[in-house]
Amino acid sequence: MERIQRKFEKFKKALKRFEEIVNSPFFETAFSEEFKIEILIKRFEYLFEALWQFSQAFLRERGVECFSPRSCFEALIKEGIVSEGGEHIAFEIIKLRNTIVHVYDEEIAKDIYNKLKQEKFLNWFLALKKEFEKILKQEEK
Repeated sequence: MERIQRKFEKFKKALKRFEEIVNSPFFETAFSEEFKIEILIKRFEYLFEALWQFSQAFLRERGVECFSPRSCFEALIKEGIVSEGGEHIAFEIIKLRNTIVHVYDEEIAKDIYNKLKQEKFLNWFLALKKEFEKILKQEEK
Protein backbone atom coordinates (compact mmCIF):
# COMPACT_ATOMS: atom_id res chain seq x y z
CA MET A 1 0.00 0.00 0.00
CA GLU A 2 2.89 2.35 0.71
CA ARG A 3 4.14 1.91 -2.86
CA ILE A 4 0.71 2.78 -4.21
CA GLN A 5 0.55 5.86 -1.98
CA ARG A 6 3.94 7.06 -3.28
CA LYS A 7 2.79 6.64 -6.86
CA PHE A 8 -0.46 8.45 -6.05
CA GLU A 9 1.49 11.36 -4.56
CA LYS A 10 3.59 11.51 -7.73
CA PHE A 11 0.38 11.62 -9.81
CA LYS A 12 -1.09 14.39 -7.64
CA LYS A 13 2.11 16.43 -7.91
CA ALA A 14 2.17 16.05 -11.69
CA LEU A 15 -1.51 17.03 -11.85
CA LYS A 16 -0.90 20.12 -9.73
CA ARG A 17 1.95 21.21 -12.02
CA PHE A 18 -0.19 20.62 -15.11
CA GLU A 19 -3.09 22.54 -13.56
CA GLU A 20 -0.80 25.47 -12.69
CA ILE A 21 0.07 25.90 -16.34
CA VAL A 22 -3.43 25.37 -17.73
CA ASN A 23 -4.97 27.88 -15.30
CA SER A 24 -2.20 30.48 -15.24
CA PRO A 25 -3.01 33.80 -16.93
CA PHE A 26 0.63 34.77 -16.33
CA PHE A 27 1.83 31.79 -18.35
CA GLU A 28 -0.15 32.93 -21.38
CA THR A 29 1.46 36.35 -21.51
CA ALA A 30 4.94 35.77 -20.10
CA PHE A 31 6.40 33.31 -22.56
CA SER A 32 6.84 32.78 -26.25
CA GLU A 33 4.39 30.51 -28.02
CA GLU A 34 7.07 27.91 -28.68
CA PHE A 35 8.05 27.76 -25.00
CA LYS A 36 4.41 27.53 -23.86
CA ILE A 37 3.80 24.63 -26.22
CA GLU A 38 6.89 22.77 -25.06
CA ILE A 39 6.25 23.22 -21.33
CA LEU A 40 2.56 22.30 -21.43
CA ILE A 41 3.22 19.21 -23.52
CA LYS A 42 6.06 18.14 -21.21
CA ARG A 43 3.88 18.60 -18.12
CA PHE A 44 1.15 16.57 -19.81
CA GLU A 45 3.65 13.79 -20.52
CA TYR A 46 4.72 13.72 -16.85
CA LEU A 47 1.08 13.64 -15.77
CA PHE A 48 0.18 10.87 -18.18
CA GLU A 49 3.11 8.69 -17.13
CA ALA A 50 2.43 9.25 -13.43
CA LEU A 51 -1.23 8.36 -13.89
CA TRP A 52 -0.64 5.18 -15.81
CA GLN A 53 2.10 3.98 -13.45
CA PHE A 54 -0.13 4.66 -10.44
CA SER A 55 -3.11 3.01 -12.17
CA GLN A 56 -1.06 -0.07 -12.96
CA ALA A 57 0.02 -0.46 -9.30
CA PHE A 58 -3.48 0.36 -8.02
CA LEU A 59 -5.10 -2.22 -10.28
CA ARG A 60 -2.45 -4.86 -9.61
CA GLU A 61 -3.21 -4.55 -5.90
CA ARG A 62 -6.78 -5.52 -6.81
CA GLY A 63 -5.73 -8.50 -8.92
CA VAL A 64 -6.11 -6.73 -12.28
CA GLU A 65 -3.09 -6.82 -14.56
CA CYS A 66 -2.53 -4.19 -17.23
CA PHE A 67 0.61 -3.74 -19.25
CA SER A 68 -0.05 -0.60 -21.27
CA PRO A 69 -1.73 2.74 -20.70
CA ARG A 70 -4.65 1.65 -22.88
CA SER A 71 -5.22 -1.58 -20.97
CA CYS A 72 -4.97 0.29 -17.65
CA PHE A 73 -7.49 2.91 -18.77
CA GLU A 74 -9.81 0.17 -20.03
CA ALA A 75 -9.54 -1.55 -16.65
CA LEU A 76 -10.28 1.72 -14.82
CA ILE A 77 -13.40 2.08 -16.96
CA LYS A 78 -14.44 -1.53 -16.32
CA GLU A 79 -13.88 -1.10 -12.56
CA GLY A 80 -16.10 2.01 -12.62
CA ILE A 81 -13.31 4.34 -11.52
CA VAL A 82 -13.50 6.44 -14.67
CA SER A 83 -16.88 8.14 -14.44
CA GLU A 84 -19.59 7.47 -16.97
CA GLY A 85 -19.06 9.74 -19.93
CA GLY A 86 -15.35 10.00 -19.20
CA GLU A 87 -14.42 7.02 -21.33
CA HIS A 88 -14.10 9.00 -24.55
CA ILE A 89 -11.83 11.54 -22.83
CA ALA A 90 -9.62 8.71 -21.55
CA PHE A 91 -9.09 7.52 -25.11
CA GLU A 92 -8.56 11.06 -26.40
CA ILE A 93 -5.83 11.43 -23.79
CA ILE A 94 -4.16 8.22 -24.95
CA LYS A 95 -4.35 9.39 -28.54
CA LEU A 96 -2.81 12.76 -27.64
CA ARG A 97 -0.01 11.07 -25.71
CA ASN A 98 0.73 8.71 -28.59
CA THR A 99 0.78 11.62 -31.01
CA ILE A 100 3.12 13.63 -28.78
CA VAL A 101 5.68 10.85 -28.77
CA HIS A 102 6.03 11.22 -32.54
CA VAL A 103 5.63 14.99 -32.96
CA TYR A 104 8.17 16.51 -35.26
CA ASP A 105 5.83 19.07 -36.76
CA GLU A 106 5.25 22.49 -35.19
CA GLU A 107 1.63 22.68 -36.38
CA ILE A 108 0.77 19.34 -34.77
CA ALA A 109 2.42 20.51 -31.54
CA LYS A 110 0.29 23.70 -31.62
CA ASP A 111 -2.83 21.62 -32.18
CA ILE A 112 -1.99 19.39 -29.22
CA TYR A 113 -1.30 22.46 -27.07
CA ASN A 114 -4.69 23.94 -27.93
CA LYS A 115 -6.42 20.66 -27.13
CA LEU A 116 -4.64 20.29 -23.79
CA LYS A 117 -5.80 23.78 -22.80
CA GLN A 118 -9.43 22.62 -23.03
CA GLU A 119 -11.09 22.37 -19.62
CA LYS A 120 -12.39 18.87 -20.27
CA PHE A 121 -8.93 17.33 -19.97
CA LEU A 122 -8.00 19.03 -16.72
CA ASN A 123 -11.46 18.32 -15.32
CA TRP A 124 -11.12 14.65 -16.25
CA PHE A 125 -7.81 14.33 -14.40
CA LEU A 126 -9.21 16.22 -11.38
CA ALA A 127 -12.30 13.98 -11.23
CA LEU A 128 -10.12 10.89 -11.44
CA LYS A 129 -7.92 12.17 -8.62
CA LYS A 130 -11.01 12.77 -6.49
CA GLU A 131 -12.30 9.25 -7.19
CA PHE A 132 -8.96 7.68 -6.28
CA GLU A 133 -8.81 9.75 -3.07
CA LYS A 134 -12.26 8.48 -2.11
CA ILE A 135 -11.29 4.85 -2.76
CA LEU A 136 -7.95 5.09 -0.96
CA LYS A 137 -9.55 6.79 2.04
CA GLN A 138 -12.15 4.01 2.29
CA GLU A 139 -9.40 1.40 2.17
CA GLU A 140 -7.54 3.01 5.06
CA LYS A 141 -10.43 2.18 7.38
